[in-house]
Amino acid sequence: MSEFVIEPAQRIKRLPPYLFGQLNALKIAKRQAGADIIDLGMGNPTDSAPRIVTDKLCEAAADPRNHRYSASKGIKNLRKEVALKYKRNWDVSLDPETEVLACIGSKEGFSHLCLAMLGPGDTAVVPDPAFPIHIYGVTLAGANVITVPLGCDQTFLDNIAMVCEHLYPKPKVLILNYPHNPTAMTVDEGFFETIVALAKRVGFIVIHDFAYGETAFDGYRPPSFLAAKGAKELGVEFTTMSKPYNMAGFRVGFVAGNPTLIGHLATIKGYYDYGIFQAVQIASIIAMRHCEADISAQNQKYQSRRDVLCEGLQRIGWRVEKPRASMFVWAKVPPEHLKGKGTIDYAMDLMEHAEVAVAPGRAFGENGENFVRIALVENEQRLRQAVRNINRYNQQKPIRKNKLEK
Repeated sequence: MSEFVIEPAQRIKRLPPYLFGQLNALKIAKRQAGADIIDLGMGNPTDSAPRIVTDKLCEAAADPRNHRYSASKGIKNLRKEVALKYKRNWDVSLDPETEVLACIGSKEGFSHLCLAMLGPGDTAVVPDPAFPIHIYGVTLAGANVITVPLGCDQTFLDNIAMVCEHLYPKPKVLILNYPHNPTAMTVDEGFFETIVALAKRVGFIVIHDFAYGETAFDGYRPPSFLAAKGAKELGVEFTTMSKPYNMAGFRVGFVAGNPTLIGHLATIKGYYDYGIFQAVQIASIIAMRHCEADISAQNQKYQSRRDVLCEGLQRIGWRVEKPRASMFVWAKVPPEHLKGKGTIDYAMDLMEHAEVAVAPGRAFGENGENFVRIALVENEQRLRQAVRNINRYNQQKPIRKNKLEK
């Protein structure tokens, strides 16, 4: 008797094995075996959400009126609060009814926007390295990806223009992400004006992922794409509650900008989901109204951790610059430490022998090779221990347990 075969859709076959799943599986296995893994591999905040937010969440969760289906595009007062925040922080005026939509995390919103706007025969331009969903959200929609080397200068703009002018049919979407994940690259005022001018001249939509727009240091204030003149005519921007408010598990994100694009996303979401648990939406309103000081305090923590990690890596011979935004350090691994290996194997070795989890740069694209992304999610003592463990592994010495960690 022949074996019954279950074949997935072709879109599943287009996806490579999810590397971070493999890393997580190794991390879990090591921890189950008793290893004390210092997990710096994922941008998953370990600090708590503000107390006023969790108190409101508990109160709202107990109210049976919030136990019903909610609105797929987010309740009115939540969308209104997002518009007020954009006006307050970036002087951007938004209509809460047509230019703001709540998502079940920005990753979900981005993926469904790709589904709404892209299909077979369409192409998106994505800088390399890239956060994986920026590539695979396009792939899952059945469209094609053209990568250009990541940048923030005229050469980067020229590369985009060249692709758009020489590819037929022309790319439909440009996907941007500043402050950037994984590299922490930033842009200054005026950059998005040049993007808008290019988009109008060549003819493409812009999707900007602004997840780290409020996670910045040393007085730097990341500019919003929507603050550029004409940006709302041709693009949208995604933001999230995850990073600034330590609400990653709450799964609340937003898209704002062009009402036509947002309307198409709303159509898709109307078929796919009934929105976010209403108690979470109410807690998110409280966060945006009352927790600006908490964002500043969290940024101080990240800045201090950044300094400890970067200075520690520099002392052991790594080339690393202090980022001025995001919750990551993008560090180039010295060739003598790689010993001819790629960063995927090196990251596996660090977890196996140094008990430190990092994200290999190659997981974010070809241009990420020779780098690792290190998340600033552990306290300063743990970061110092991670640097010591990495240094001992590179010197082929056994790691020593910190007495305070036992």
